Amino acid sequence: MSDLRPMVLECSGLSKIYREGAALGEVSVLRGVDLQVRAGERIAIIGSSGSGKSTLLHLLGGLDAATAGEVRLCGERVDTMGQGALAGLRNRALGFLYQFHHLLPEFSALENVAMPLLIRRSARGEAFARATAGLEAVGLGHRLAHRPGELSGGERQRAALARALVTEPACLLADEPTGNLDRTNAEAMFELMLALNRARGTSLVMVTHDERLAAKAERVLRLEDGQLRDD
Repeated sequence: MSDLRPMVLECSGLSKIYREGAALGEVSVLRGVDLQVRAGERIAIIGSSGSGKSTLLHLLGGLDAATAGEVRLCGERVDTMGQGALAGLRNRALGFLYQFHHLLPEFSALENVAMPLLIRRSARGEAFARATAGLEAVGLGHRLAHRPGELSGGERQRAALARALVTEPACLLADEPTGNLDRTNAEAMFELMLALNRARGTSLVMVTHDERLAAKAERVLRLEDGQLRDD
C-alpha cells in the first residue's frame, strides 16, 4: 500500500566530495544518495563513524553545499536558494538538534527556547508564551528561569529539543541527540522525541550510533560506502 502522506523533505543524487589538497586528493563521502521523508515519518540513519551521517544531515538542512544532486524542503529547492531565503525557510520548516545542546549560557531556558521566534521577529509576548508551552511539553515548566549551567545534562538536552520544535517545523533533523547522555537519560530523551513526533506530526530524521534506539523508528536506513540502504 502506498504512503499518501505529503512529502516534506527529499534529496536525489546527493553527492559530497571533500578536496583535501594536492597531496591527499579527493575524499568522496556521499555518492548519489536518494531519500524521501514524508509528513510525520520517523527515520533513523545508522552507520559507522566517519560514514558521512552528519554530512548528510548538514546537506539536507542547507547548512552545507552538495557537490551534486538536489534537496527539496516543503517543495522548494534548497540547493539553489540564496542565503537569505534559505535562512528564512530553515527557520520556518526545520528544527535542529545536536549531541551538544548549544544553549546560550547567558540566557535562561525560556529565553533560549524563544530565540528562534524572536529571530523571526515574532511578538515578544507570543514568543515567550510558545516557549513556555514548549518547555512544559518536555517537562521543564518548573525550570523556565534557570540558565543552562543550572540544568542537568538531560534537562539541557530537553530544553534544546523544545527550542528545535518551538517554531512548529515540518521536520526535525537530529544528529546523535542522545550521544552525550547516559543510558537512562538517552532512552527517556528518545521516547520524548517519539511522543512529540506522534503528537505534533513533525517528521523526524535522526542520526544515531545506538541501533537499539534506532529500531524504534518507523524506518531504519544504513549509510554505507556513501549510499543509503534499508537496514
